[in-house]
Amino acid sequence: PVVFSLIIFFGIIEFAISAWLTSQFNTHYNYYSLAGRDCTRFLLFTSIWTIAFSSHRMFFDFPPPDSVLCSMASHISLCLTWVFWTAGASSITATLSVQLNRNTQSLFVYCGQLIALEVFAWVILVLVTFAIFVVYTCGILASSRADGVRESQIA
Repeated sequence: PVVFSLIIFFGIIEFAISAWLTSQFNTHYNYYSLAGRDCTRFLLFTSIWTIAFSSHRMFFDFPPPDSVLCSMASHISLCLTWVFWTAGASSITATLSVQLNRNTQSLFVYCGQLIALEVFAWVILVLVTFAIFVVYTCGILASSRADGVRESQIA
């Protein structure tokens, strides 16, 4: 529950930053590139997905689901969340590194907010990676004890 609480907390921060940046880009049309605008929108989607999924997993999957299919669906959605954050964090990093090297700070609007967007994307990616590691380690330990799917997979 602690890891998913941290994922929700940082997801809300990422949601706030990306929603504000998206609203500024839509209102003033002052995005630095189409790629940057699209990365910000994708991170907005990913943060909403993460908040919804992590909240569902934290509040409805503790205790863990009885069905094997529900457990598999939960693991698949955790892996899908990891894919979303990997794509989002790497794309905003690639976009910002190109733009920061090419432009001066006076031409780069919302520099601090964009860097915060990038940093929190990487923080959430690390937390989701840790959550996957913990979930699968608990699964491996449960299967080696011959408990299988009858016992809790999440510590």
